[in-house]
Amino acid sequence: MTSVTESNPDIEISRRRLLGTVGAAGAAGLALGGASGALAHSALAGPGSGSATGAAGSLSSLGATQVAFHGDHQAGITTPLQAKGHVVAFDLAPGAGRPEAAALLRRWSDTARRLMAGETAPTADTGIALDAGPSSLTITFGFGHSFFERTGLGARRPTALDPLPDFSSDRLDPRRSNGDLWVQIGANDGLVAFHALRALQKDAGEAARIRWQMNGFNRSPGATGTPMTARNLMGQVDGTGNPKPSEPDFDKRIFVPAAGPGPAEHAWMGGGSYAVVRRIRMLFDDWDKQSLAQQEQVIGRTKATGAPLTGGGETTEMELDKIGPDGKPVIPSNAHARISAPEQNGGAAMLRRPFSFHDGIGPDGAPDAGLLFICWQADPLRGFVPVQRKLDRGDALSAFIRHESSGLYAVPPGPRSGEYVGQRLLEG
Repeated sequence: MTSVTESNPDIEISRRRLLGTVGAAGAAGLALGGASGALAHSALAGPGSGSATGAAGSLSSLGATQVAFHGDHQAGITTPLQAKGHVVAFDLAPGAGRPEAAALLRRWSDTARRLMAGETAPTADTGIALDAGPSSLTITFGFGHSFFERTGLGARRPTALDPLPDFSSDRLDPRRSNGDLWVQIGANDGLVAFHALRALQKDAGEAARIRWQMNGFNRSPGATGTPMTARNLMGQVDGTGNPKPSEPDFDKRIFVPAAGPGPAEHAWMGGGSYAVVRRIRMLFDDWDKQSLAQQEQVIGRTKATGAPLTGGGETTEMELDKIGPDGKPVIPSNAHARISAPEQNGGAAMLRRPFSFHDGIGPDGAPDAGLLFICWQADPLRGFVPVQRKLDRGDALSAFIRHESSGLYAVPPGPRSGEYVGQRLLEG
């Protein structure tokens, strides 16, 4: 291993890197809301800092970008899409209850705080990410419906966490659905993301065991000339209609009010959000048989730019009443974009923050690939559920996708300094 010497000017520059700079975050389209727990700054690298970069020298701007662990909201909700992701659910071990859950969340929070700062894991670090910085790592924790009975906290379970209704298009595998605890990991470096996954798995020890785990990816930041809305594996621009942090009602739609309606025992969720997680398999062989024009009719938007079929650019409002020369709506009545539009669902809105997945080729030669759909909202009964009900009744895209797993999780607010995630629930 190369030693650090005082005569190496590159290492000296690395030592003097100042905290608080954003690096290339602007070029990567970093747009974060308020004190959301997703404020980015460069990581301090160099000997004695506890940094995982060790003697690797100056980090690239991509590797140096850091997301704060503490804040009003957990990181990984409004944080820009990352290149690599892991989602994993745990069940508490038989006999484990509230004390064991509190101790686990305390361990997990300490590990998350350190790894998100680009430091090594607090115990028995594996060395996987020694030459990397934080790379925009985020680790987000949530509680499933079953967690509350397991910990004797049934009275503190919010009604918004009631199980999702059945949908006719669901083909759910219960072994890959739900779970007591849910963790979302995202980073712009695959090794950094895996390092976090492995550290949290080791931290679980005898307290919890993995129920299911899935891997995802997105386009790498900076891969396009200018920041762009992500594309999914069907090639469609995906996420155009997302609510923006700059909108005046964004927090109301995405985050639970800090003080609002509901019993006092649910107040621990103030500043939190609800995550719906769905593994959606894309049926590519059927989709690829469709012509470009047919695909665009299914979605209601052009494939090249994401613009609505009624014209304009990606962010142009859809003209849902526009009729074509054939006397039919330009955007078909069963087009995915029409049915899922907030104005068609009483203003229902959710923040989509997905990852694509590819888990190999099946025996029939078809890719086992699609979308790890993750959406955030203040209340799933007003966000995901009404939209999915309408899609379930007549979305043209339904013929080309299959919902294979599902979960709903209460994601508590970001921890204050000195707190662990979920402390207000487990010790309140």
